[in-house]
Amino acid sequence: MPVPAPLTADAWIQQIFRSQAAAKGGVVRRQKRDIERLLGWDRFHCELKRRGFRAVENAGQVVIFCNQDAVRIIQ
Repeated sequence: MPVPAPLTADAWIQQIFRSQAAAKGGVVRRQKRDIERLLGWDRFHCELKRRGFRAVENAGQVVIFCNQDAVRIIQ
């Protein structure tokens, strides 16, 4: 069985932002360590800013809001 090629930063970004949830303006969740390992925080912030999206982090998970609506923390 062949070993899959490593995922590039560009492919990872496309995978997230072309997902069904992202395309519908929903939310996607990724592990913080994957962002750090595959992309880096600077590039991640640039991608969010370029799209006008927001994200929050909690307990090692990053939730990305794939729309330009305001985000409000309830409690």
